[in-house]
Amino acid sequence: MTKTRSGLCQISSIAAILLALLAATGMARAQQAPAIDITGYQIDATLNPADHTLAAVANVTFKALQAAPVVEFQLHGALKVDTVTDAGGATLNGQRGPDATILVTPAAQLSEGQSYTWTFHYSGALEGDGGPVPGLKLAYVGDPITYLLYAGAWFPMTGYQTDRFTADIKMHMPTGYTVVGSGAVTAPSGCGPQNPCDVTGIGKEYDFKWDKPGFPGTIIAGKFEEITPADAPNIHIYCDAAHKAIAGDYAQTALREFAYFTSTFGIPQSTQLNVVELPDDTVPAYWAPEIAAIASAHFGGKNEFRLLANTIAHQWWGSELSPQSLDDTWITNGISRYGELMYLEDDQGAGALKAAIQDVSAGALAYDTIPLSSVGTLQPWSPQFQSMTLEKGGMIFHMLRGIVGDATFVKILRAAVDEYKGKGISSSDFEKVAEQQSQLNLVPFFSEWLDGTGAPEFQDKYAVYRLGNDKGFRTIGEVQNNMDLLNMPVDLEVETQGKTVNQRIDVVGTDSQYVIDTFGAPREVVLDPNDWVLKQTPELQVRVYILRGQQLAGQGDTTGALQQYQLAKKANPDSSLASYRIGELLFTMRNYQAAVNAYRDALSGDGEPGWTQVWSYIAIGKIFDITGQRDRAITEYREALQTNDNTAGALNEARHWIQTPYRQPNS
Repeated sequence: MTKTRSGLCQISSIAAILLALLAATGMARAQQAPAIDITGYQIDATLNPADHTLAAVANVTFKALQAAPVVEFQLHGALKVDTVTDAGGATLNGQRGPDATILVTPAAQLSEGQSYTWTFHYSGALEGDGGPVPGLKLAYVGDPITYLLYAGAWFPMTGYQTDRFTADIKMHMPTGYTVVGSGAVTAPSGCGPQNPCDVTGIGKEYDFKWDKPGFPGTIIAGKFEEITPADAPNIHIYCDAAHKAIAGDYAQTALREFAYFTSTFGIPQSTQLNVVELPDDTVPAYWAPEIAAIASAHFGGKNEFRLLANTIAHQWWGSELSPQSLDDTWITNGISRYGELMYLEDDQGAGALKAAIQDVSAGALAYDTIPLSSVGTLQPWSPQFQSMTLEKGGMIFHMLRGIVGDATFVKILRAAVDEYKGKGISSSDFEKVAEQQSQLNLVPFFSEWLDGTGAPEFQDKYAVYRLGNDKGFRTIGEVQNNMDLLNMPVDLEVETQGKTVNQRIDVVGTDSQYVIDTFGAPREVVLDPNDWVLKQTPELQVRVYILRGQQLAGQGDTTGALQQYQLAKKANPDSSLASYRIGELLFTMRNYQAAVNAYRDALSGDGEPGWTQVWSYIAIGKIFDITGQRDRAITEYREALQTNDNTAGALNEARHWIQTPYRQPNS
């Protein structure tokens, strides 16, 4: 399998898309009025990695929101419920429903507003499929790492990421494992040096208590190395022995990101952060209160700081406050995505942010066919839901920042966290906060981007006139766009023979006039020079096709992916990125000659983005190695070194293959 190399932006984009998936996983019917509101759990679970089994007792306390004759819970499909009893000990009828659900019939119809506690006894082997999201492994018991992600529904649950709860979770694990969860860890009474909490006969007991309504319930266990730097006592790294050497640097990265978000969003629920390694057979990243879990392939890499930043941002946006419904997921997903970009800007400058915005814009428009305010009607794990809540959500925050300015933008974010701490926030709630803090009428802005689809395609027509008496020049222009309801400010930049003149105009409707006086003769008028507005451009359309192709390729639809890449080539025959993606896909299909041709097209194309050159040389070298042409392979690797472009470790990889011939993996 060839490695996908697409620079920092693309690597983070794919991971962020999966984060979006997990921010609303498995709730295909979540737009129905919920029957209950779960308020707390007491869970006692025993894990046995040797045979992949979990056995648990869960006391579930909930309030009835309606007089329901049957209550539906989600529970991983591999787990068998032995009994369900109510507080009086009566056995309740429970049976499996569709999509990893359990349907429980109470002894008497629930009374609206009354609280109940039911006890579930259940067990099973967690080693494969059966979770709430088809094709994603979200709960696994075994070696080297056991992970029970909240999204995996390893305990009876409802209202993923919208139904907040407290939790007291006891985990029994064989000795030799370290277990990580959310909240304070206490040892059972009687433990001591001679009895290291081995009270179950199989190993150590961990008791995690999270007493603030939120989203605990993620448990990760492994034979971890634990690293806590002396200068970062609130950051704890849990990783395998192979990553121990880089754990210190990774802790410093996590500390810088945590500090940045604290200064931007405010003090979080907890100042503790556990950065935990996940295996590569699950999602690339996952978050829970006090937890940022990162897959091994991305753990500690120098170019993976954006993935970590996105995951840490969810400590505020997701954990601290949550979406009131799936329609509001754009708030928490969008600002976590944009928070990642804000940190990128802080770390690498405005140029890095501007470059990343191009990828986010493509994601925002890739599947923009229904209003974002109706996104809850989609399947939460679909590419459309992911792109809209994460990428379009991120662009809404970017555009809002462009309108209100940096200082007011941060005030809006902090006010939203303060006001809705520990509860759900709706789109109308956030709009009110934004208007209060900015003192602006933002109804047209939110109406356009939440209740509409698409993006404007601008045309700027202007004429320049010389003013008399050496008073300079007057530019009279008209901004045209294809969206009649558009109403928002847009920046203009006039480049003259002297200084550059900037002016903001209100674009209202399809035609908006402007007049700009300058002393020097205008050379060019640039509309939205800093890309504060999500807009359609020919270049962006190419990126949209490529993004769709990448998502289809990730789903195994090579035919559909190739069609999208070819549409990108048709839109821009010189696109190096489109040619590279075609070559990458053909390489995985082992169509080597066609792949080499595509990589050669990438090398002779427009050179955007720049990393396509170095990685095309490396890919061609690999193909020459596979086909027994070692001398030609070395030549290509040396060409890669000549680019001096080390994007995603390209130069190190080229040096490696110069020393050792590349061999195509069996699968």
